[in-house]
Amino acid sequence: MLRHLFLIPFCLATLFPALWVVKMAFRAEQAFATDLNPLPVEFSLQNFETLMSDPLFGRQLLNSLLVATLTTLLGVFLACTAAYAFSRFRFPGRRAGLMFLLVTQMFPGTMMTIPLYSLMESLGLLNQMAGLILVYSTTAIPFCIYMLKGYFDTIPRELEESAIMDGAGPFTLFWRIILPLSRPAIAVTALFSFMTAWNEYILAATFMSDERAYTLPVKVQSFVGDYTTEWGHFAAGALIVSVPVMALFFALQKHLVGGLTAGSVKG
Repeated sequence: MLRHLFLIPFCLATLFPALWVVKMAFRAEQAFATDLNPLPVEFSLQNFETLMSDPLFGRQLLNSLLVATLTTLLGVFLACTAAYAFSRFRFPGRRAGLMFLLVTQMFPGTMMTIPLYSLMESLGLLNQMAGLILVYSTTAIPFCIYMLKGYFDTIPRELEESAIMDGAGPFTLFWRIILPLSRPAIAVTALFSFMTAWNEYILAATFMSDERAYTLPVKVQSFVGDYTTEWGHFAAGALIVSVPVMALFFALQKHLVGGLTAGSVKG
């Protein structure tokens, strides 16, 4: 009982910003709420109706879904094959490759904005979904490889040896044995890849200048102006952006704990 009483203030402090966003989303006014009460005192769908009535909002929502989904599929597919190779095979440059992947994670993504912009411009991929998917996939692959390699290392090699004795080939071994056993790690890796592509703003705002090519984070940020901010629309957009991620969390929750902890200790 005392433990619960001790944790209640920390839970309230954690939920306070989220409740504040919900409150402003359901207020008809666009002004910032200055009172300390985080609970909604009025319920108006005007902000959501304004967003939904925007002719470009549906297209921008589809852009985000398309980019995040294809980034996840492409990134996880390439990471699965690469992580399995790093985990099971010994080849020249293996350690150097793993170290190179680790070094790429030490630099902030904004540091690559200018060279990536020049590359996208030379390839004609500015204001194109394909360019954004390509950039997101390649930047997420190193993290995905490390996540999956740690899990592959925990799968006993005896399972593969038994399958080889039964006549399984390399593709069957990977597709029918390794991947089904790695579902928790794949689910967590896919979730993080989706979240990264879904929430990313800086690269999307840099590469996309056409409103029809905007993703939702860029659209939501457009409500923040130099002199005024449409807080109601901003909060409503933030809630809409959070819905797919919350849905994925609920759908994959049974895999999250196992996928996050597996691979941390080899043995």
